[in-house]
Amino acid sequence: MPIAVTALVPGDITGAVTAIQEAFNGDPYSQWVYTDQSKMDLNRNRVSLGIRCRWGIRNALFYVAKDTDTEQKDEVLGIAMWMPPRPQEQKETWSEWFEGWRLWTEQVVMNSLYGRGGLNVQRYWIWKAKQAEAQSQIWTDPRGYYFLNIMVVKPGSQGKGIGKALAREVTQRADEEGRRCYLESSRDVPNIKIYEAMGFHFVKQMDCEESGDICKLYCMVREPQRPAVEA
Repeated sequence: MPIAVTALVPGDITGAVTAIQEAFNGDPYSQWVYTDQSKMDLNRNRVSLGIRCRWGIRNALFYVAKDTDTEQKDEVLGIAMWMPPRPQEQKETWSEWFEGWRLWTEQVVMNSLYGRGGLNVQRYWIWKAKQAEAQSQIWTDPRGYYFLNIMVVKPGSQGKGIGKALAREVTQRADEEGRRCYLESSRDVPNIKIYEAMGFHFVKQMDCEESGDICKLYCMVREPQRPAVEA
């Protein structure tokens, strides 16, 4: 299967959202944060993901993978969104402030139109607090980390090297710059072994708990790698 990895463009958003929804069906984090799955509004979720995709085009390193040897050349088989490294001493720019305000405004409008769609808001903020705590402990490099915020490969297209191809777009850059990468996985099996094959190693388990119900997330870091020196 010849895979082409390209930057996400507006025309890819519909396919990217479909890939995310299909890949996260039954995901442990999704089941935890949407406490009552019967109330989960997939249409509202599509709108929310669309907002995030458009934000990602402007602010992140966002890639899609497609099979170039098929009649459905525009079908998105996988996506990866990376946040670029942010040095600790770097102050927020006006552009970053505006983008944060813009994202918040679009989400408020979405909530006014669609409601929360079954989202357990308390659990969402528990996760955000735990994530901030974990990152403050793990992110010791003052130059910042390439953060793999989301990576998915559609069911039926997994095990074909798509994830590695998506990761390589940024890990090669990180290696050239001598920077670390970071991710959080909602599954230990098989995800940890998959990410280990990309050079990541497990560093911390993040436990999000509410009413005795725990969601486990797995924090992993990738050290910059250099080509072996020939003798």
